[in-house]
Amino acid sequence: MKFTPEICSIKDQRMKPFIDADEIWNLINNTVSTKEKVKEVIAKSLSKQRLTLEETAVLINATDPELIDEIKQGARTLKKTVYGNRIVLFAPLYVGNKCTNNCKYCGFRTENKSAIRKTLSDQELIEEVEALEDNGQKRLILVYGEHPAYSPEYIAHTVNVVYGVKKGNGEIRRVNINAAPLDIDGFRTVKDSGVGTYQVFQETYHPEAYKVYHVGGKKMDYEYRLTSLDRAQEAGLDDVGIGALFGLYDWRFEVIGLVRHTNHLEACYNVGPHTISFPRIQSASSLDIDGKYFVSDEDFVKLVAILRLAVPYTGMILTARESAAIRDEVISFGVSQIDGGTKLELGSYAASKNENQDLNREQFVINDNRSLNEIIDDLLDKDYIPSFCTACYRLGRTGEHFMEFSVPGFIKRYCTPNAILTLAEYISDYAPDDTAHKGWLVIEKNINTLDDEKTKTEVRNRVEKIKNGVRDLYF
Repeated sequence: MKFTPEICSIKDQRMKPFIDADEIWNLINNTVSTKEKVKEVIAKSLSKQRLTLEETAVLINATDPELIDEIKQGARTLKKTVYGNRIVLFAPLYVGNKCTNNCKYCGFRTENKSAIRKTLSDQELIEEVEALEDNGQKRLILVYGEHPAYSPEYIAHTVNVVYGVKKGNGEIRRVNINAAPLDIDGFRTVKDSGVGTYQVFQETYHPEAYKVYHVGGKKMDYEYRLTSLDRAQEAGLDDVGIGALFGLYDWRFEVIGLVRHTNHLEACYNVGPHTISFPRIQSASSLDIDGKYFVSDEDFVKLVAILRLAVPYTGMILTARESAAIRDEVISFGVSQIDGGTKLELGSYAASKNENQDLNREQFVINDNRSLNEIIDDLLDKDYIPSFCTACYRLGRTGEHFMEFSVPGFIKRYCTPNAILTLAEYISDYAPDDTAHKGWLVIEKNINTLDDEKTKTEVRNRVEKIKNGVRDLYF
């Protein structure tokens, strides 16, 4: 059976599997990519229309270096048009690594008997959050293993603990979640705690490959995981994130799988994912996989550009799995969110641990070990606006409402001003003098780019209020 977005106009197609592996491979193997077709597809994306699976395949099958450069340039243009020059920053915080799954690619798998299992106590969680606030973080993603101890009620409890931590001018204004799939009631419980985005990564969209890697635990159920975010939508949690772990199967298949998932959610619930993540496995030394599907830097850069063009209004997250060099490159044409100052060992933020990684305590290798301020400093050098903005979430501009707001003019009306205000807070509270000097110059430069004189004046007024101690101002 072939699946199309229109099928979800039938209500009983919600919460049903939507991946047809044969259909995806047929598109990859039989879609012809010519210069004319590539240009047509790029033009459609630049008009801010989501691409079809076949149009995505046209970009995937482009091999001419000149055409690949055009794809990248199209992605750069689209990103600047939709997202401006801001980069949203966040930090991951591991709450507990107990897990009942045996996934061959994960350091927390049950088979790894040397893994050191831990769940943060409430006090330890508070200390971690205080340490993150001391560095200037405002946005966190809480990460949990799949274990009965990490119930919806427990997740909701930890979210409330995090939101309750205030230290000096520090506070966490948005808590996202990366945890196991839940049933509808479970998603309702977590939603009521005030979470932001709930992420569930499919890991690989290919059903047979999925079986190879997931050999124990509840995560073995491909379909339950695939339809997890349908259940979130049914529960009213419309701010969701999807992702694939590149290196488990052919990257071309996974790209189309991500686009298919996006199309499914939009067709069934009138809202696509808020974010797409594309972590990449780069080492198999501590994992039970052979690496035959590992993605080269060249293909990784290409796939990021393709995803940007395929899903114009979806945020794209790039983590510290990637090196600083790769992150610098792909930020320019796709990525809108990155983590900074990342530490994966439970309790390591408060302990200020930054020695060599201990993979018995952590899930994967970090390849960008820069501190949050070092990343902010580098972004400022490249004329980006580092942003900790949470305004859309707090004003209800999420889910379907976010799609409505994501129109021409939105960036300069809301996103750029809010990014400027959160950067002004960071400079005032946390930045060393050199970073502060750069930051104020970037702020003034970006205020001058705003079209509306009234907005310029109001942004300048609010920046002055921040300098005088007022916090949490936003449009």
